[in-house]
Amino acid sequence: MGKKIFVANISFKATEDDLKEIFSKVGEIESVNIVADKNTGQRKGFGFIEMATEEDAQKAIETLNGTTFMERTLSVAEAKPQSRERLGFKGGRGDFSGKRWEKRGRR
Repeated sequence: MGKKIFVANISFKATEDDLKEIFSKVGEIESVNIVADKNTGQRKGFGFIEMATEEDAQKAIETLNGTTFMERTLSVAEAKPQSRERLGFKGGRGDFSGKRWEKRGRR
């Protein structure tokens, strides 16, 4: 399995094929995913690229971070794994504190 990298500040005009073209110059690509809003389909300006090897991923980060692509300066970094908390799972019984929700001020 390859190494996933995070790419921010992607032009809203860019396609996955555009990213494949620029990243394939520094290493072998396994997958490209530009993140879009689920409701509108509008691109959010960031995405993830999975490189074939750790070495390809590191080379892409070192080579392409800070470069201009489609009139935007790319930010390229190692992708951080999603945690349960980042996905919205807080635990507890449905509230943010983990305590029972109580009405306040009414008796």
